[in-house]
Amino acid sequence: MKSSLTIIILSLAAGLWSQSQHDSESFCFLALGDSYTIGESVSPEQRWPVQLAEKFSIHPGIDNVEVEIIAKTGWTTGDLLEGVAAQLDASRTYDLVSLLIGVNNQYQHLPFELYEPQFRLLLEKAINCAGGQNEKVFIVSIPDYAYTPSFRHHQEISNEIDKYNTLNRKIASEYGITYIDVTPISREGLKKTEYVAQDELHPSAEQYTEWVKVMIEKFGR
Repeated sequence: MKSSLTIIILSLAAGLWSQSQHDSESFCFLALGDSYTIGESVSPEQRWPVQLAEKFSIHPGIDNVEVEIIAKTGWTTGDLLEGVAAQLDASRTYDLVSLLIGVNNQYQHLPFELYEPQFRLLLEKAINCAGGQNEKVFIVSIPDYAYTPSFRHHQEISNEIDKYNTLNRKIASEYGITYIDVTPISREGLKKTEYVAQDELHPSAEQYTEWVKVMIEKFGR
């Protein structure tokens, strides 16, 4: 699987979320993360960053939407830092930047103390990619993979995911960054089987659609 992907969606009327202002005819969205961002086990058009871009349909002045994804299944915060360094055009500015990372730190049992400094560094890079405008950046919470057929609700996993999310939410607050909490949706995976992909571990396209609904609602406030 490619670790980054650029999808150009031509002739799409796209709008900005309410906190942003933009006058050009193109909209560039950068999504940073891991398997949840690259959309492991779903098709490219079903990935949540692509679904979100398709919802930017309220601004008639936008003719072109570009979604760039720097993510790979299995990436930790350290891996994403390396990926960003290798793949990102530092001279480019994006209209919207997202950050979702940390599940593999937990899954690989990396020291929790590594997460905060690396996450902060990634967030600062995200802000730089948005031209220094914090309002154009958002953080997405880590989903809880314990609520999948592969793990059948291991409470220890959920507790650790909560610990990571408590920290990244705190950091989001410190920086004044929009925080999107998708973890409650992920915890419906055992009740709503359609929320889990065929690999019985990652979110399905249907679950990603629910994430996007939360994002749009949050952006509209």
